[in-house]
Amino acid sequence: MNWDAWHVPLSQGDLTLRAGLASLTAVGARQQEIPLMVRLLENPKYSLPGMTLFHGAVDLAAHDRIHLLLGRGLLAADEAFTIGFTMGSTKHVSRTEEWLFGWLASHLYPPPYTFDATAVRIFNDAVRLGGISGCRPLNRIDLDRQLDRSLAEIREQAGLETDLLGACYRIEKQRYPDSVASQRLLD
Repeated sequence: MNWDAWHVPLSQGDLTLRAGLASLTAVGARQQEIPLMVRLLENPKYSLPGMTLFHGAVDLAAHDRIHLLLGRGLLAADEAFTIGFTMGSTKHVSRTEEWLFGWLASHLYPPPYTFDATAVRIFNDAVRLGGISGCRPLNRIDLDRQLDRSLAEIREQAGLETDLLGACYRIEKQRYPDSVASQRLLD
């Protein structure tokens, strides 16, 4: 399987986080393969002390785990949703911060990380969805200790409303009929 075909949908809640990560590791990029611009904007390791450019920043390992919790693949629309929902779940993202991240991801990220217009809209929707969700801030959940728990158990413990995500994914599927990522969300 290629990286662009990888996807573990929400319906696979019985899968353990470890098993999901094993399937992702087989196709995903390693930290050193992630372009510097992406690492600078998304990884808290590159933040200035005492200052966070973007709320919800996580390292690559946590980011990969969040992909699994949200049932998203690795295409640009999936990345946009994963990043947006993680940021939104902090409940501290301003409209300016949301706009700036979307602009940077659409203008400075190299392919295949570049957000096209659809990915930016999905990112914006995900920021808002994360903001209204009752879940805990995803960037603050220690997922390393939960590798042998099912995705469903971890989602429940995190307060992730899979019914809310599913409703959003149904709407996304209707809005973006030409998006491979949006069309494969539900099975």
